[in-house]
Amino acid sequence: MTVDEHQRVIDELQSVINDTQHTLDRFEAACMEDKMPEDYDRLLAILDDAVAQQRAYTLAMLSSVT
Repeated sequence: MTVDEHQRVIDELQSVINDTQHTLDRFEAACMEDKMPEDYDRLLAILDDAVAQQRAYTLAMLSSVT
């Protein structure tokens, strides 16, 4: 992958992270984490996975530059 391709994926993952964090904030504001724990856990898993993927792409991009 080129640096630009890596950056595009990183940016898309940041959008997923932002959207998921916003949904989690709304979920918590409505106290839904207690009423819908499986859905809350799925949101946390999505956030965790997106952060891990973003980190991997960032490291790959940095290693391709050096």
